[in-house]
Amino acid sequence: MSENEKTRYSDEELQEFKQIILEKLQKAKADYDLLRSTITHTASNDIEDTSPTFKVLEEGAATLSKEESGRLAQRQLKFIQHLEAALVRIENKTYGICRETGKLIPKERLRIVPHATLCIEAKGEHK
Repeated sequence: MSENEKTRYSDEELQEFKQIILEKLQKAKADYDLLRSTITHTASNDIEDTSPTFKVLEEGAATLSKEESGRLAQRQLKFIQHLEAALVRIENKTYGICRETGKLIPKERLRIVPHATLCIEAKGEHK
């Protein structure tokens, strides 16, 4: 049976994707924690928090970097939520099925974007 005729991935294939997602999830959570600690300065025990700011420019750069870190943290959190939702789809055995066409999303795409819910054709129509 070809991949086009299959209606879902086998339990073995789902386990392979589950491992990929769990690895990405672990890294994503570590990255998120790092970004959060950058924002709150919890990882910093040096004089950075207590020393007066000598230049307005430095203060502006610090604010920008905090804002940027905040945006990155939000994106990272969204990515984590997408990966966790993909794990639920694996448990429900609905993982890898395009939510528009009902066809299987190719393995190559899922290995690169394991939280994908659209095949390339359907994704192209959404642009």
